[in-house]
Amino acid sequence: MSSHQPRLSIGLPVYNGEKFIKEAIDSLLAQTFEDFELIISDNASTDKTEEICRAYAEQDQRICYYRNDKNIGCAGNFNRVFKLSSGEYFKWAAYDDLHSPDFIKKCVQVLDQDPSIILCHSQTYFIDEQGNFLQNYDIKLKADALKRHERFHELLTKHLCYPCYGVIRASALRMIPPMGGYGNADGILLLRLGILGRFYEIPEYLFFARSHPQQSMSMFFPNYLLLTNNNQKPSLSMLPDFYGYAVWFDSAKKGQILLPHWRIIWEYVLSIWRSPLSLYERLCCHRSLQQQLKGTEHLLLKDLLRVLQVLWKSWQPAPIKKQQATLGTNRFRKKSWHS
Repeated sequence: MSSHQPRLSIGLPVYNGEKFIKEAIDSLLAQTFEDFELIISDNASTDKTEEICRAYAEQDQRICYYRNDKNIGCAGNFNRVFKLSSGEYFKWAAYDDLHSPDFIKKCVQVLDQDPSIILCHSQTYFIDEQGNFLQNYDIKLKADALKRHERFHELLTKHLCYPCYGVIRASALRMIPPMGGYGNADGILLLRLGILGRFYEIPEYLFFARSHPQQSMSMFFPNYLLLTNNNQKPSLSMLPDFYGYAVWFDSAKKGQILLPHWRIIWEYVLSIWRSPLSLYERLCCHRSLQQQLKGTEHLLLKDLLRVLQVLWKSWQPAPIKKQQATLGTNRFRKKSWHS
């Protein structure tokens, strides 16, 4: 890799991405803005991802390929590519999404012109496995509001977190905690960024999110394509599986007792009290939190019931196993007496 420090770092975390990663990398290398480094962190893939990425790294000096010895979870891998970055601006890229050739150039121009903007992204539409158009994603977030508590309110609404794949000021990312290992971690990261500064959405469809069965949203949020505009009122049946997401974000949580909905609320509260907000702004944020979460209280009860079920199952087999062991010993003794 060149010793030149690029203006932009692109972080591409991947696990078993052989099916789409070539298209994703080609889409980034075809950008009209060329002053970037592409950092690929392979999360211990078991397919041909390593072979494909190493071949690209040999062909283009802007590409650096890293491979984890073991899978460190989605959040850990997302954080790793940012930690390895050096650019003034930073962008995450998924192994399966595509970009218009002028996506980065237009985002950087916005950030260069307005220091109050800390994240720039574009409108999004969905593509299928073959890259064909599916439908528009038209949820509009007023995250360009001048008041911090208003941006907080907007980013609490149900959305699919696509601004995460915009171009972000690296200095702003360093001011907030890294992506966490819990459900809605990407949404909370955006919320914390939104408190710090304004977002800007380019009114053009320059980002193409691929929809396919292997992606996390298809696994843990199967109805996500229904959530595509502000007129769609999400029902509770459309909510993601935050249990599954917590393990996906942090694989070390597999098998642990989790309270995913409690954890999300806790992170919202931390976001309010650890951010540079006035007392009035904090009170406004708490009011927004209460309004947005109204009607979902039963999910907190669901967490507690699930914990009780896990504890009951872990406790229940002990006496049964002891009884079975005793019965087995008695059978052995009876057999011995008659032999």
